[in-house]
Amino acid sequence: MTSTTGRVVLVTGSSSGIGAATARLLAARGMRVVINYLHSAKAAEEVVADIEATGGQAMAIQADVCEPAAVEALLERVRAAWGGVDVLVHNALTPYAIKPFQDMTWKELGGKVDDEMRAAFVVTKAVLPAMTENHWGRLIYLGTGLSRQPRAGMIALGTAKAALTQFARYLAQELGPQGVTVNVVEPGPVAETTMSTVLDDEVKQRQVAATPLGRLARPADVANVVAFYASEDNAFMTGTTAAVNGGLAMY
Repeated sequence: MTSTTGRVVLVTGSSSGIGAATARLLAARGMRVVINYLHSAKAAEEVVADIEATGGQAMAIQADVCEPAAVEALLERVRAAWGGVDVLVHNALTPYAIKPFQDMTWKELGGKVDDEMRAAFVVTKAVLPAMTENHWGRLIYLGTGLSRQPRAGMIALGTAKAALTQFARYLAQELGPQGVTVNVVEPGPVAETTMSTVLDDEVKQRQVAATPLGRLARPADVANVVAFYASEDNAFMTGTTAAVNGGLAMY
């Protein structure tokens, strides 16, 4: 893969799971990584320590990515140390209700859509000026296969992530002439993540049985796809969605 040495990447929600795996991989490929977290300071510092132990560069910064002032404060620290952000991996997951639509309030459904889009809007607005100034940037959003393939109880998450995917397509159309690519990674069920803990073993086994590749995704599987989108090699893909689900759903 073509070198991305020295590029600065902000990975939101990267103290664990897919975000942490992505941060470690991008650091191993020579990028300077900003580990963003909301509550898990200890876990975030452990990711930084892992990266630094293998010769990489990383810093952990707490910020609620729904809050413009917090995101701007984060970027001020990054600019002081490393300059502008070249790559955004927006992975932070806001809370959501798991229940049938008939039991759901508008606050639960509409609030999740609002939180999802607010976070994406705020963090994207903040990182874009440096990308457009340099005429080079990568915006990568973590979606979910649930935005295309419904599953019982997941209407809030699936609807919010579907809105995020369409948001990314519009950005891709607008920002292409400015040298910025915009893509979405849509994992299916992923083991070793917070989301996986809400599934019982019977459900997981059914998902494995329905997956042609015979297992659930691991965080590293998703991180590898994110790393391609973040790289110099991705010179001509924008507005796309990569399904990382082992063939569980094909579209």
